[in-house]
Amino acid sequence: MTRSEFDDIRAFLSDEATHAGDLLRVARTLIDDLEHARMHEAVLRTHYLRLLTAARATVAAEAVGAPEPTVFVRQELAARGQLPEDGEAVQQILSDARTAAALLACVEDATPPRPQKMRLRRCIGTSRILPT
Repeated sequence: MTRSEFDDIRAFLSDEATHAGDLLRVARTLIDDLEHARMHEAVLRTHYLRLLTAARATVAAEAVGAPEPTVFVRQELAARGQLPEDGEAVQQILSDARTAAALLACVEDATPPRPQKMRLRRCIGTSRILPT
C-alpha cells in the first residue's frame, strides 16, 4: 500500500460523514491487504532461506574439495530462472552485484539502531486551563 493510499484512508476516517458500514468495508480491505502482504513476505523468506542454504552448501562443498561445489547454487538459480544466459555479459552481472552490495550497505548503515530499553515518554510543556 502506498503512502498516498494511507493518506486517503486517514482522510476518509477523519471525515465525519463516513458511516459505520463504510468503515467496516475499509477495515476488511485493510485486513485482506495485510494478509496478502504476510503471504508475500512468507514466500520471500522461503526463497531467501533456500538461496542461503544453497550458498552455505556451496561454501561447505568447496571446503571439502567437492568436484562441483557450485552445483547447489546453480540448481537454485536454475529453479528461479536466474542462471546467466549464454552471451550475457559477465562484467555486467558482476557490476550489478557490486552495486547491490554497496546499496545494501548504505541502507543498513542508515538504519538507526533500536533502543534496547523502553523509553519513558513524558509530556512536558506549559499547563493549560480549559475554559468553563
